Amino acid sequence: MWVRSSAIRPVPSYAKVPTHALDAVRESLADDDDAAREQLDAAFERFERLQPALAARVAETLSKPLDETALGLGYFLALAVWLAFERVHGEHVSEIREDELLATDELLTLDEELRRADPAEALDSDDVIGMEQPDLVEFVHEHVDATLEANADEVDVDDVHQVYRAVLIEILALSYAVQRPSGYPVAKTELLA
Repeated sequence: MWVRSSAIRPVPSYAKVPTHALDAVRESLADDDDAAREQLDAAFERFERLQPALAARVAETLSKPLDETALGLGYFLALAVWLAFERVHGEHVSEIREDELLATDELLTLDEELRRADPAEALDSDDVIGMEQPDLVEFVHEHVDATLEANADEVDVDDVHQVYRAVLIEILALSYAVQRPSGYPVAKTELLA
């Protein structure tokens, strides 16, 4: 539900990622043994193969000179978000093109600018994304907050913010890439987009 205008397009209800998918991803990423590392490597390989533009965008962000804690958080969140979409939507996520990623980045940038320009605006852009993908954004916040709390004296907050923003773009881009299920009605908000 939109309280105020936003440059961010609404996410179709069929594209939502529920808590149970995130719990399953969390459980699968919790192990720290050779088998788990092999599964992570295979998952990252699928990510690069199925979403090359998105994987390249994530790699571009993570190849910057980032604090090691922010870098680890970035790899974890980028992979966890993609795995959640893969678990829920499987092959029904279209490959995201570079121009679609750029458009999503521009939507987020425009929304951030609109919110900064309006002194009465109480919501941040990530709050809007949180209304669209509440369980995903809560999952990301949980891990960002835990990372900042555990590494308060060591972590570069600006680096964490860069990673966080890249993950928000990933969430939106993947949300928009989910294919409409056969026979699923078109929502009014989608007709306006």
